[in-house]
Amino acid sequence: MADIPASMTAITIEGKGGPEVLKQSTIETPKPGPGQVLIKTAAAGLNRPDVMQRQGTYPAPKGHSTIPGLEVAGEVAALGEGAGRFKIGDRVMALVNGGGYAEYTIAEEPCCIPVPEGIKLEEAAGFPETFFTVWHNVFARCHLTADEWFMIHGGTSGIGVTAIQLAKAFGAKVVATAGSDEKCDACKKLGADLAINYKTEDFVDKVKTEVGKAGINVILDMVGGDYIAKNIACLGDDGRLVNIAYQKGSKAEIDFLRVMLKRLTITGSTLRIRPTEVKGAIARDLEEYVLPMLADGRVKVVMDSTFPLADVAKAHARMDAGNHIGKIVLTV
Repeated sequence: MADIPASMTAITIEGKGGPEVLKQSTIETPKPGPGQVLIKTAAAGLNRPDVMQRQGTYPAPKGHSTIPGLEVAGEVAALGEGAGRFKIGDRVMALVNGGGYAEYTIAEEPCCIPVPEGIKLEEAAGFPETFFTVWHNVFARCHLTADEWFMIHGGTSGIGVTAIQLAKAFGAKVVATAGSDEKCDACKKLGADLAINYKTEDFVDKVKTEVGKAGINVILDMVGGDYIAKNIACLGDDGRLVNIAYQKGSKAEIDFLRVMLKRLTITGSTLRIRPTEVKGAIARDLEEYVLPMLADGRVKVVMDSTFPLADVAKAHARMDAGNHIGKIVLTV
């Protein structure tokens, strides 16, 4: 620990509200506990939960860091007791329990993944949150297979660009919704077979016209609200719907007769509160099945923009505006 400073720069949340509540502070540098690693942060990805935490609607779970930032990439700076997979100086990316907007970040060792050669740390910082989420929900929970139809709402979000690429990489046919023709074009460039501008077209009608009576097999939704009933209308027999967020609310009126007649599965999950062993198992799946694709370019971290840590308010304003395509990343 000799080369690690006693204090560090981190972003704290002072109150609740807009990007202006994010403040640069000097705090004590954390020390890794048993089974943990300390990462010298090179970059940290922005995610919607960071925005919700800033707004006061999604506080950090008990025992998690109150500093925002759920994914980082950098070099291993110190090892806690029992942590032995990595050595000092190794390049890693990690899904973390908060604390990413800082010069040093604590990570549970099972949630760390080695960064392939040729991948920049700024790109690697945008990998964990979205790839963990998409893999767990689309493949582990909903069992998407080759030649099935997959639909993702918010196709140019961090989750969206990841879901399009992974679904295509494993042989599925992809429908994406987005809020502009420019964003729809971006979805198609990433591999979407059909991109629907939800502001100018009814995606239920479009799916029925373009996909046909067989319908969609798997839908990943972050919108909720009236989208829940619309998703059920889009699904075919034995279809699966998984929700990971509810931007339009978690309550909806739906006709369960359709669920029964189509034999649908409706599920949902949240990743942040899951135990380390669950996240670690997802990490090992990603290492086995997805990391080779990242290394050889079959999938990539789609980058929208990078901001220095000191410009965190500008980065959050970019996310709030909703015009980004891909990941917004802070460089530390």
